[in-house]
Amino acid sequence: MAAENAENMATVPTIPLVLVHGHPFDHTMWTPQIEAFSASRQVIAPDLRGYGTSPVTPGVTGFPEFAQDIAALLDEWEVSACVLAGLSMGGQIVMDCYRQFPERIRGLVLADTFPAAETPEGVTVRHAMADRLLREGMRGYADEVLEKMVAPYAEAEVKAHVHRMMTATGPEGAAAALRARAARPDYRELLTRVTVPALVVVGADDEYTPVSDAEAMHAALPDSTLLVVEGAAHMPNLERPKEFNEALGAFLTKVDTSS
Repeated sequence: MAAENAENMATVPTIPLVLVHGHPFDHTMWTPQIEAFSASRQVIAPDLRGYGTSPVTPGVTGFPEFAQDIAALLDEWEVSACVLAGLSMGGQIVMDCYRQFPERIRGLVLADTFPAAETPEGVTVRHAMADRLLREGMRGYADEVLEKMVAPYAEAEVKAHVHRMMTATGPEGAAAALRARAARPDYRELLTRVTVPALVVVGADDEYTPVSDAEAMHAALPDSTLLVVEGAAHMPNLERPKEFNEALGAFLTKVDTSS
């Protein structure tokens, strides 16, 4: 699994930040956060298997396997503990990481995601989409969903970045992840047992994971803060990076202090 790393500035003790991208993107979706925080702490932003420069695993890549990839990356960088942040599918992988190795996690950032297992109808839709991507490629899908991934009123540069990530993703990797999402566990009970601080973020105009989903996670988590980002849809970290980074920075300071 390929990753981008920034050297940790050791002037103050800070917790490393690990950023897990969503589907069908790559680590560059976190560019505003990498630029904002890499001067003050170690930032690790991997390309999940099947995305970006990481190799493709045909078939199905389960969320437990994605989480084990994150653990292996922490081992590679000799990171014993971190703040783990994920958006959309990345947020669900973050939840599986907490299920598997909670002792290595000092804080959770769950952005535009939700913890429930897939519905029967959703399973059918995800498998059908996986078949379509393998048959047709990514371009048509990217064109169709662009203005749901980011709001129709998003800046042209943001839209171009998101579209570029989607069309650059290999259909095989995207299909494998879609099949994994169809089979994902239910993390709702897990959230009630989280013992570290959490930041829940959602775009006010997100159609995929609406504000109600974020509110439910906020209510389930024992120690969480909820941020609803106005003027954003499914990717507030790109659409409204200033607001997102301010909230993330305050959260990271809270975790650093408590740790």
